[in-house]
Amino acid sequence: MSSKLVSKLSALACGAAMMAVVPFAAHSADKVISVWDLQTTEGAVKVIRDAADRFEAANPGYKVEDTHILNDAYKTKIKIAFGANEPPCVFSSWGGGPFREYVAADQVVDLTPYLDKDPAFKDRFAPASFGAVTVDGKIYGLPAENTAIAVVFYNKEMFEKLSLTPPKTWDELLHVIDVLKQNDIAPFALANKNKWTGSMYYGYLVDRIGGPEAFANAAQRKDGGSFADPVFVEAGKRLQELVNLGAFQKGYNGLDYDVGGSRRLLYTEKAAMELMGTWEASTIGNENPEFAKKLGFFPFPSVPGGKGDPSDLLGTLGDNFVSVTKACPEQEKAVELIKFLTDDIAAAGRVADSRMPPIKNLKIDNPFLQEVSKLVTDAKSVQLWWDQELPPKLGELHKDTSQALFGLSKTPEQVAEEFEAAAKAELK
Repeated sequence: MSSKLVSKLSALACGAAMMAVVPFAAHSADKVISVWDLQTTEGAVKVIRDAADRFEAANPGYKVEDTHILNDAYKTKIKIAFGANEPPCVFSSWGGGPFREYVAADQVVDLTPYLDKDPAFKDRFAPASFGAVTVDGKIYGLPAENTAIAVVFYNKEMFEKLSLTPPKTWDELLHVIDVLKQNDIAPFALANKNKWTGSMYYGYLVDRIGGPEAFANAAQRKDGGSFADPVFVEAGKRLQELVNLGAFQKGYNGLDYDVGGSRRLLYTEKAAMELMGTWEASTIGNENPEFAKKLGFFPFPSVPGGKGDPSDLLGTLGDNFVSVTKACPEQEKAVELIKFLTDDIAAAGRVADSRMPPIKNLKIDNPFLQEVSKLVTDAKSVQLWWDQELPPKLGELHKDTSQALFGLSKTPEQVAEEFEAAAKAELK
């Protein structure tokens, strides 16, 4: 082979190599904005990716890397990341106690100045939706995913077959439980390895017995409020009454919610009901569209002699919130990104996926979401999930002691006394 030919071939090879490298080089030169969330269903991921794509199109040279993590794994991962001062640029949270700790450590960007510059964008949100992410009058997150409240989902077809109606009172609930058990059906599906899943029962029972002020006074240490109050003891007794009646399938404390443990019991009609956040409708719609047609829901029943209004809700307006970390090298663009994640296009996508962001004048044709909207509108109180409202140590203790009540390993009195002792040490 001649030297000239070798030279030509070498030049061609180098040129081809350069052509192959250029796109990669351009790609690697992009400024990356990392996003972590706990949305893992197809519909939820699509909304986030669509918003990221729109942001990238409007901001050449920027790339969004979205990472979707299962609920409990997310809680651990984000805590470790903040502890190492290596969090993502954008992260999801529930607001409340754990979130306030990140703010206190000066790790979260104050969004107030950005929202003040764009009042039209801010005014789209229901004012109350900022509550869980507001610290000292400053807003640190945008409500993104959903108006999520805990309701009792049930199999409408099964109820009709057994001549059952959604219970409004404790005695009516006990009747439903009795009929279902007679037909070898577990009344409630519960995957309580995750602990927060069962803690909702205790939270609702405290509310129905003592009203929202029982928890508020104990958590805020005002008006003599105490977690050892008889209200909390009675709530534990009511919960263990359900356990002793066999209201839950066997092995509930070892079943994992994140892998669909409780939903599979619903799908196979081994269980009839599930107390869960309203996001469950979207999850079921993605997983099992046919079963979703059978799905109905009702509020948690009242308790005899209780002070709580049956309209009171446990949940959040804005589940989840998106925030920007101070560790992000591209803070300005990250703030722009979370506006894409919560704009009208993203909100419409979530509505189509059976979720309801707390946006004013949101167009809702979905009957399920219309019912949820009415519940929220009529509610006299919406209490943020206890494990998110309380400081992290107390939030974890709440979950642990609730699981212990389900396992009958602690008495209601022991749980109330243990929690109050911890609250005295933790809450100032």
